[in-house]
Amino acid sequence: MPNLLLELRSEEIPARMQRKAAGDLKKFVTDALVEAGLSYEGAREYWTPRRLALDIHGLTARSADVREERKGPRTDANEKAIEGFLRGAGLSSVAEAQVVSDPKKGDFYVAVISKPGRAAEEIIAEVMPGIIRDFPWPKSMRWGKASSKPGALRWVRPLQSIVCTFGPEHEETVVIPFEIDGITASNITYGHRFHAPEAITVRRFDDYVANLEKAKVILDAERRKDIILHDARDIAFANGLELVEDEGLLEEVSGLVEWPQVLMGSFEEDYLSIPSEIIRLTIKTNQKCFVTRRQGEETLSNKFILISNIQATDGGKEIIHGNGKVVRARLSDALHFWKRDQGNLPDLETLEASAKKFGLDLKKPLDQRMAKLDALDVTFHAKLGTQGARVARIRALASELADITGADTALVDRAAVLAKADLRTEAVGEFPELQGLMGRKYAVLQGENASVAAAIEDHYKPQGPSDRVPEDKVAITVALADKLDTLIGFWAIDEKPTGSKDPFALRRAALGVVRILLERRVRLPLLATSKDSDLLSFFHDRLKVYLRDQGARHDLIDAVLTPEADDLLMVARRVEALTAFITSEDGKNLLAGTKRATQLLAAEEKKGTVIADGVSAALFKLDAERELFAAISSASKDAADAVAGEDFRSAMAALSKLRGPVDRFFEDVLVNDEDAAIRANRLALLRLIREATGTVADFSKISG
Repeated sequence: MPNLLLELRSEEIPARMQRKAAGDLKKFVTDALVEAGLSYEGAREYWTPRRLALDIHGLTARSADVREERKGPRTDANEKAIEGFLRGAGLSSVAEAQVVSDPKKGDFYVAVISKPGRAAEEIIAEVMPGIIRDFPWPKSMRWGKASSKPGALRWVRPLQSIVCTFGPEHEETVVIPFEIDGITASNITYGHRFHAPEAITVRRFDDYVANLEKAKVILDAERRKDIILHDARDIAFANGLELVEDEGLLEEVSGLVEWPQVLMGSFEEDYLSIPSEIIRLTIKTNQKCFVTRRQGEETLSNKFILISNIQATDGGKEIIHGNGKVVRARLSDALHFWKRDQGNLPDLETLEASAKKFGLDLKKPLDQRMAKLDALDVTFHAKLGTQGARVARIRALASELADITGADTALVDRAAVLAKADLRTEAVGEFPELQGLMGRKYAVLQGENASVAAAIEDHYKPQGPSDRVPEDKVAITVALADKLDTLIGFWAIDEKPTGSKDPFALRRAALGVVRILLERRVRLPLLATSKDSDLLSFFHDRLKVYLRDQGARHDLIDAVLTPEADDLLMVARRVEALTAFITSEDGKNLLAGTKRATQLLAAEEKKGTVIADGVSAALFKLDAERELFAAISSASKDAADAVAGEDFRSAMAALSKLRGPVDRFFEDVLVNDEDAAIRANRLALLRLIREATGTVADFSKISG
């Protein structure tokens, strides 16, 4: 079967856009071909900084013939209905339609529409211009003389050539020469812009890849990543070092080069006095280079690894020299930031009011930065006030939470006051992703308690499902206060997540609260804290996601989670106990009996059948009734006592004693007795089963 090779070559595509763009190209082309009646065996997309490519193999040579019968109106229908049918079916008169008889409905018209199949080449030439014109680049541009014309082609960077060949695997291929804005598809492409600028003629994917590689272009991005990673590891090892690996940076640099060349540069060791995180970010952000460290050590070395797109004749000396100059200049700036942040601000006299408000010591650099943050009235959110006001709220909330977490109140207060101070440091101003981490470093330098320093960094955590959760009680307290203040505030101004939109990362904040409460076993009454039932429901949604990710069944979560449940740790413990119980033999059987009881009871309640207010032992006629009543009385008390003691496994064990009596009751007893009093009494007994199991879960919501 034939294969299709497509290449769209342009000036440099931003690295962050390449992977998605190649995936979009594959989806749009294959979807269009399938919709036109073609099929294919497989397709794979490729990308480099200067091209998107697509290899579709096993593509059918033509679409199938289509025969469609379209039913029309009765032959005696009004003229307008018949005209509409003919127009829709593409017929010029009723003579072109068939008449079909139906014994019940009479005679009616049927149009038989035949569409002959089309050659794949024709279909490809038809769909490709539209796909290219409508391609969903996040940002695009027009260029050249045609750019001033209405409807001119827009592309991420100027589109330079198109390759489109089609044909069998071992025979000659053909070019499908569609045209868009003066660019006609051909079988000509170009290799590396410096090493091999000559034209390359290609036939199909295999020789396309081989010819590009001869022309210093590695088409497969994953292979480029592999080359960069292994060469970087090797060059580091050869110098007694190890690579500090960074998957995000590796993805980015693989999108910056077509012919990766790995080189090693260096900077003065004096710069190693800068924190490793700043060095790494400086070199990564400004030069897209990797850092290294001594083998088996955490501290960085003064060697960095750069990736060039040119195989230089001098072995890369000039490239290394040029990159080194830039790295040293950037590190000089970083060293300046680091030292400035440890010094005094020039306007301390203007910060006294803020210092007094927060109990700050203006002899300490980090305290000065917090005072400056407040004095400048830096806005947190237009409707939620300044950063200073936010710190005051977090401070007050953290003070309340300290009683629950058991944290030292003085340390909590100090950590809450300094938690946002590093937002006014120059290091965080340059690298916002270092907020918290730099605050911790500056706190240690000015002699803060270790728990306070840890809380300054960790109060932002966890920032996702895989991020670590704070461990220190002070950090736990401030982290909860920070996230709860965010959620309570945005709920108050009605800025809640909608659909996929969550600009203030409120889902992440709520999941962070859930993870802290459950993983650090904190008992926090959320409704009392937030005073908002809608926000509590939002927490419930995040709790469900978290528990399902941990393997809990959704029906067991629903059976335990009530709308007013605001102690999420207790909910999780109930789910855990219910999961263990329901998977046991006693649990399965009791579930079946309880469901039978509740369903029968619900049916009678719906019919308005009289149910006694309480159970009367005097109306029992059978031992099975007496046995069940005694078992319920005992199990209910034991289960309630266990629940009160928060021992949910014991509560489940108490309920498991109902299994036998419930089974015997349904074997021996006819609930709907002819005697109305006995029937009402037996229904009341069923209600007791529902109430007893309801102390731990709503069994009606459990599947099975």
